[in-house]
Amino acid sequence: MIDDDGYFGESVAATYDESSAEMFTPDAVEPAVEVLAELAGAGRALELGVGTGRIALPLARRGIEVHGIDLSRAMADRLRAKPGGEAVGVTIGDFASARVPGTFSVGYLVFNTIMNLTTQDAQVDCFRNVAAHLAPGGTFVVEVMIPQLRKLPPGQNAVPYYVGENRLGFDTYDVATQAMASNHVRVEGGRGSFRTIPFRYVWPAELDLMARLAGMRLRDRWEDWSRAPFTSESETHVSVWEKIAG
Repeated sequence: MIDDDGYFGESVAATYDESSAEMFTPDAVEPAVEVLAELAGAGRALELGVGTGRIALPLARRGIEVHGIDLSRAMADRLRAKPGGEAVGVTIGDFASARVPGTFSVGYLVFNTIMNLTTQDAQVDCFRNVAAHLAPGGTFVVEVMIPQLRKLPPGQNAVPYYVGENRLGFDTYDVATQAMASNHVRVEGGRGSFRTIPFRYVWPAELDLMARLAGMRLRDRWEDWSRAPFTSESETHVSVWEKIAG
């Protein structure tokens, strides 16, 4: 990590909402909040990697008690500064291990954030940490991409996801280790910048095994928050695991 805030320090937090503007639209936010509110019911919700509150704030506006965990103080400061930010509790720490008092009806990780944990052990620890926070019958929800390995021709390890006049974005993959990196190139005012963030991609079946190790079982898997069927052509999935009573 590059500083105490990991890869999401002040320079990233300052423009995060604008750079991810498409994820803050009602079409992106409301379906996720609808599902999570239903799963939370009258209970509490725990968001891992709460960031600037894209999901936590509208969920809290529905009257649900939301608590977030995030490593980045800079991101958490942006959340607290927003209207309603004081209603969302935030614990600063690694969401694979940080503990929050009390129990929760639902825990969730959205927008590929499970991949911010760059080892399999850390991802397993995350499942166990969430399970320890959940009440029996509580659920853990993960929204994450399907690795785009089908787009890799022989001898190539990079997949571009954005090519524009002043910006280039591409992911690189190591199929031997499941390591990947998201790379961002920008040219502004005649000056170029480059930023890379490491991730670990993970398969649906692998996540199911992590859940089983943590005492949870798969309840639902959809292509997206609209609950469209998950198929072999799906590029993302939203999976729901339930903590087994006892």
